[in-house]
Amino acid sequence: MCKINPRVDFAFKKLFGSEENKDLLMSLINAIVSEQDQVSEIELKNPYNLADYQNGKMSILDIKAKSKTTACWFNVEMQISEDYHFDKRAIYYWSKLVTEQLSEGMMFKALPKTISIIILDFNFIQNTSELHNRYKILNTQTGLDDNLHDVFELHYIELKKFYKSFQQIETALDRWTTFLTKAGSLDKNCIPIELANDKEIVKAINAVDRMFDEEERTVYGVRMQALMEVESKIASAEEKGIEKGANEAKKEIALNLLAQGMAMENVVKVTGLTEDFLKTL
Repeated sequence: MCKINPRVDFAFKKLFGSEENKDLLMSLINAIVSEQDQVSEIELKNPYNLADYQNGKMSILDIKAKSKTTACWFNVEMQISEDYHFDKRAIYYWSKLVTEQLSEGMMFKALPKTISIIILDFNFIQNTSELHNRYKILNTQTGLDDNLHDVFELHYIELKKFYKSFQQIETALDRWTTFLTKAGSLDKNCIPIELANDKEIVKAINAVDRMFDEEERTVYGVRMQALMEVESKIASAEEKGIEKGANEAKKEIALNLLAQGMAMENVVKVTGLTEDFLKTL
């Protein structure tokens, strides 16, 4: 049975952002993007490295990758804590990845398509029950993209909107979503047939079961504790119906995390507070 929750960003980063697991990342990306953006070979631009995380260099646990076949760039991120302003952050991180490409000396005309894939462990998009929603820049008069601004694409996967049983699994995205939401109950020695025929899913189940050494488990445990503390304090404040109380809980948690040496950008991600606000603390 899987002992690590792959939805925790630190675990997600190692599982999909390690050199030895690039096939898993490609499978996940291909389960989400269109046929024309499918990848067959990929280069990790910020691969998982425990030392970087411990030194504060890995402040945001997203995954940046470049397709070697289509030159398309990808930003893949797992967000487990509720953040109802994540749409603005998603655009910000997408734009940062575009800017990083330009800093390498690239001319504007050579900018490749840049796709952000955001996997959320909470309901975010209102008025839809769809698991997967894709956003592009469209002409509001025609609903078409007119072959303009085609460098932008943003995908949201909302895990809480997935209700399929094993027997209802049909697509690769169904399989990956099942893995992410049910990893804790999956047994590597008795994998359901609907998943067992997918070699990348089988590899992920086996990898999650044994992917951390003692030092990494300590980091993972601290991360889990911080996330649970955030959720508990915010839930307590919200039960009282006091928005101010929720903000005060976030502020207290942020101060504790900063005192422990957590990088500013990571505290932003955990608490949902802005960097400007944290700098005033």
